[in-house]
Amino acid sequence: MSRILRLYTDIPDGTECHRKAYIATGLSGFVGLYASAFSVTLNPAKTVLEGVARMGRYTFTAAAIGAMFSLTSCISAQVREKPDDPLNYFIGGCAGGLTLGARNHSYGVAAAGCVYMGATAALFKLGQLEGWELFPRPKV
Repeated sequence: MSRILRLYTDIPDGTECHRKAYIATGLSGFVGLYASAFSVTLNPAKTVLEGVARMGRYTFTAAAIGAMFSLTSCISAQVREKPDDPLNYFIGGCAGGLTLGARNHSYGVAAAGCVYMGATAALFKLGQLEGWELFPRPKV
């Protein structure tokens, strides 16, 4: 997981938006597939078709959120001409939260998703800039 995340973070912000979008979409789609596997396992569907539909709903929603995040944060970095600013990630996280709210047809989910996903993404970028380790290696 940390290797895939490093693929995304190694590309400078505001450049190669298409590559960042592919990586983020694939990564978030995988997370959605993982979450849908838990959902179907812990709450079995009545039919196979219902289970496949639920897995697709989770997977494609997560992939769409990842795509919106990466494209919005990358384009924001280009437009604002400040590539290493946590505000770009906040704007991208907010766009991802709005995508989740649109998927759920809920203004409340959109507002909460915007705030929480934006804040989480901004903290992630701030941690990157200050050298925090997301996946630290154990010290033996």
